[in-house]
Amino acid sequence: MATKAQAQHAAGVRYRVECADPHAHLFAVTLTIDAPAAQQRVSLPVWIPGSYLVREFAKNLQGLRAAQGRRKPVLTQLDKCSWLVECTPGQPLVLNYQVCAYDNSVRTAWLDAERGFFNGTSVCLRVEGQTETPHALEIVAPALADDAARWSCATALVPLKADKHGFGSYKASGYDELADSPVEMGAFWSAEFEACGVPHRFVVAGAAASFDGERLIADTKAICEAEMRFWHGDKVGKRGGPKPPIDRYVFMLNAVDDGYGGLEHRHSTALICNRRDLPQRGDKKKQPDGYTTLMGLISHEYFHTWNVKRMRPAEFARYDYSQENYTQLLWFFEGFTSYYDDLLLRRAGRIDDTAYLRLLNKTINQVMQTPGRLVQPVADASFDAWVKYYRQDEQTPNSTVSYYTKGALVALCLDLTLRHEGKGSLDDVMRLLWTKSEGGPISEDDIAAALEAVGGRSYALELARWVHSTEELPLSQLLRVHGVATLEDPSQPAQALGLRVAEANGGVQVKVVLRGGAAEKAGFSANDEWIGVELPAAGKKGQQRPAQAWRIARLDDLALYLGETTKCTAIVARDRKLIRLPLVLPTGATTWRLFSHDAGKLTNWLAG
Repeated sequence: MATKAQAQHAAGVRYRVECADPHAHLFAVTLTIDAPAAQQRVSLPVWIPGSYLVREFAKNLQGLRAAQGRRKPVLTQLDKCSWLVECTPGQPLVLNYQVCAYDNSVRTAWLDAERGFFNGTSVCLRVEGQTETPHALEIVAPALADDAARWSCATALVPLKADKHGFGSYKASGYDELADSPVEMGAFWSAEFEACGVPHRFVVAGAAASFDGERLIADTKAICEAEMRFWHGDKVGKRGGPKPPIDRYVFMLNAVDDGYGGLEHRHSTALICNRRDLPQRGDKKKQPDGYTTLMGLISHEYFHTWNVKRMRPAEFARYDYSQENYTQLLWFFEGFTSYYDDLLLRRAGRIDDTAYLRLLNKTINQVMQTPGRLVQPVADASFDAWVKYYRQDEQTPNSTVSYYTKGALVALCLDLTLRHEGKGSLDDVMRLLWTKSEGGPISEDDIAAALEAVGGRSYALELARWVHSTEELPLSQLLRVHGVATLEDPSQPAQALGLRVAEANGGVQVKVVLRGGAAEKAGFSANDEWIGVELPAAGKKGQQRPAQAWRIARLDDLALYLGETTKCTAIVARDRKLIRLPLVLPTGATTWRLFSHDAGKLTNWLAG
C-alpha cells in the first residue's frame, strides 16, 4: 500500500536506471510514461547547465525501443537527439535503451566495476509536454560478486523509498530537478555534518588510505558556514533568523590520479581532484598548494548555490536543452564567484592574508599574460563561451579572455572602488541583488542598479570600460589604496618569450605562441618541437668564443647556454622538418608580485 507521501507524488514519468554491464560501461534505462500524447516526442539534452558546450549526449544512447503492452508503436528519429513515438491514447508507454557511460568527468556519465556516476542530462530522456509533472527515479543496486564491496548510492534527490545503502526510488518535481541532481554510486567514503543547521553530506570516491576525512569535513563546514553568513548574516540558521535556500546539500568528489573541476547544482555539486591533493593524516607540513586549490573549488561550487543556480542570468530563466543558451553575464556569475571563492577561504580562516595575496597574484598574472584581453571584452567572451572558452586551441589566449579570471578582477575593482568611496562594498551589492531578485533571474541593468544603490552614484562608466571594452583595469592604483603594493619581477623564460610549452621526456613542445611576443616574431608555431639553439662566434681577437650549437631539454637551459647573448638561432622540428628561426631574446620582461605595505588596510578589506 502506497504511503501518503508516495500518493502525493504520483509520478507520471518514471525512470529505472540499472548497471547493466559495468565492464562494457553500459547503463540500462527504462522510461515509463503513464499518459503519453498520441504523438509523443522525447529528447536527450545536448548540453548540461553550468558547462557551456554542446556535448551531444545522444551519441552515447543506443538500442532505443518502444512498447505499449504487447504493441510496438512506430518510433521515428527526428534529429540528432529527438524521437517521435506514435502512441495509442490511454496506454502507458515504455521506452528501453542503454547509455554508454565512459566519461570520467563531472559533466556526463561513468560506469565500471569500481564506480558509477551520472547526470540526468546524460541518461534521462526528456518527455516533451510533461516536463513540469512529477518525475521519479529508481536506482537499482548492481549485482556484485563480493558482498564486502557492496556499493552505496548518493544523490540530493528526496527519497520515496530507499534502502540503507541509498538505492531505491527518489522523487523530483519535474525534469529540471531531475536533470540537476547527479547520482554517485560505489564503495565511497561518506560523512555527514551540519552547517548553520542544514544537513550536508560529503562522499569521496577513489581516496587513498592516507586520506584525512576529518580535516576535509572541518574545512568544508567552515567554508559553508562562511558563505551562508555572507549571504544571510550571522543569524542564519538560528531560531528566528533567516533561512538559507537549501534544506540539504551533497558534495560528490571523485579523486583521480590527474584531474580537476566541478559542476554546480541546486542541492549538490560534483567535483573531481587529484587524489594527492586530498588532506593526509599525520601531515604536519605547511598546507599544500593542491589542497588550497581543492578548498577553493569547494568554495566556488558552493557559492554557486546562490549565484547562478538561483540568482541567474535572465536568459537562463528557462533552459533550452536542445541548443546553446547565450548570455553576456558569465563574467558576473562565474567571474564574481571566482573572486569570492578565495576571499571566503580567507574569511573562513582556511588561509591567511599572505596566502590570499598569492592566489590573487596568480589570477592577475594569468590575465595580464593573456593577449586576448586586449582583443575581446569579457562580456563578449561570456557570449562566446560555447565556441571559445570551451573549445580552446592554440589561438585561444590570443583571441579571448577567461570570464572566470577577468570577471574576478572586475569584481575586485568594483569592490575596492566601492570601499574606497566609503559607501559600501561588493558584498552589499551581492546581497541586495539576492533580495531584490528573490533569488531569481537578473539582468545587467539589475547589476548596474544595485551598484548605484549601494555606491550612491552610477557605475555605468566602469562597466563600459571594464566589461564592455578592452581597457586595462586600474588594478595597481586600487590595490595600493587598500594596503597592497605591486612589484615587477623578471618573467620566467616561457612568458618572456611569449610561449606556453610542455616539457617532458627531455624535450620542449610548443603549445601556444602568444601574440606580439619574441617567439611569434621569430616564426615559432604551435606544435613545434624546440630542439636546440645555435650561437655565432663572438668576442675580441684572442678571446673569441667559437660558434656553438646546443640541444635543450627545458627552457631553463637557455640561461646556461646563451649567457648574456640576446641573439641566437632556434632549431625546431616542424612536421619532421628541421627549421632555423632567428630569435631575439627580450630584455626587461616582467611579471607582477603583490605584497602588503599596510596590514591594517589589507585586513579591513579581506575581513569584510
